Amino acid sequence: MRLTSIRPEFMEFIPRELNEGVLYVSERYSTASHKCACGCGERVVTPLSPVDWQLQRDGNVVSLRPSIGNWRYACRSHYWIRRNQIRWAKQFTAEEISQVQQRDLADKARYIEQLNMQREANVHDGLDTKGGVPAPAGGWRRRLLRWLRRFWEPE
Repeated sequence: MRLTSIRPEFMEFIPRELNEGVLYVSERYSTASHKCACGCGERVVTPLSPVDWQLQRDGNVVSLRPSIGNWRYACRSHYWIRRNQIRWAKQFTAEEISQVQQRDLADKARYIEQLNMQREANVHDGLDTKGGVPAPAGGWRRRLLRWLRRFWEPE
């Protein structure tokens, strides 16, 4: 039986057994999972990232973008989750599915290339790759030793 709504549950780990009509969300591990909304019982995993799915949360009301296309399952269901409601979409043809999959792969490759270029630029600019913070000159131990030597060494 096709679902028309879903209820989010936020937790650290996604359980092995999923209940119908529940979207399990692990914000820590950037993953959401649920049983397919068509009722076929298949487990649907949606990784949360800038190039996969994005979760919008307003308390206990969630939306997932983009749509969920279960094209590898026999049901080939296609739907959106918007404000806890399931909105059914049209069935895609094999050609449409292939086009979406190719576009998704190209988007991911472009995103990873941009991240790598940004990290490389940060290293060349003397920035730590974690958040653009200036890299310490020689590390904290070396700076501490230099500071301590000012008091121990004669002038």
